[in-house]
Amino acid sequence: MILYGSCAALDDDGVLLLGPSGSGKSDLLLRLLDRGFSLVSDDQVSIEGEFASAPPSLLGIIELRGLGLFKVPATRIARLRLAVQLGNEQDRLPFPKRNAELNVPEIFIDPRLDSAPIKVQWALDTIAGRREQVCGCFVS
Repeated sequence: MILYGSCAALDDDGVLLLGPSGSGKSDLLLRLLDRGFSLVSDDQVSIEGEFASAPPSLLGIIELRGLGLFKVPATRIARLRLAVQLGNEQDRLPFPKRNAELNVPEIFIDPRLDSAPIKVQWALDTIAGRREQVCGCFVS
């Protein structure tokens, strides 16, 4: 299936950024790349089972609104571990939620916040066992 979104990976752990056009997916993706993530796909993401990749025509390309398209090194495939819905953050201490279509943990992030890429990385680190959470969206 092809989804409209962007995907970054840390090691082989993929994060899918979802939201309407103009919501800040590519901008947050750029900030994740600046934090050491690698590009999987921008604009459209191919999902097969639990794996995310770029459609062949988009491999290694990111759009920076107002600047154009850029070629960057890319990860060909990543295991999808987290879905991030862009918009207003929800609850202060949210309950665990899963994306029904993808069956992966899902969080809500306001991409305009300076802390957005840090929150995405901490969420992914928690799912991957590199960080421990005591209360919130990953603790039942």
